[in-house]
Amino acid sequence: MSGSAKYSDWSQVMTLIANAAEQDKHQSLLTMLMTPDEREALIARVNICHELLQGELSQRQISQLLGVGVATITRGSNELKSHTQDEKEWLTTLLQKSAQDEGKE
Repeated sequence: MSGSAKYSDWSQVMTLIANAAEQDKHQSLLTMLMTPDEREALIARVNICHELLQGELSQRQISQLLGVGVATITRGSNELKSHTQDEKEWLTTLLQKSAQDEGKE
């Protein structure tokens, strides 16, 4: 036993995911690492960001739409506020493109 965790930094985990993606195994990796509840929470977070970036609904409306608490929406909103406008525009574009790509299948 080494006495310390092998993965202790977010960047190490991101490298792990990137390596899995290079092998087209990112879905398998994330499925193995996350419980069904964690995967559902991530789906909710993606939807929260999408709705917040669209700017069409209030936090309360998003909460009702997605079935999550207002505090969860507020945490997502606060996280988005910590990013630049360019980053938010990039995420908006990515989310819209991904939604359109899914609609084509």
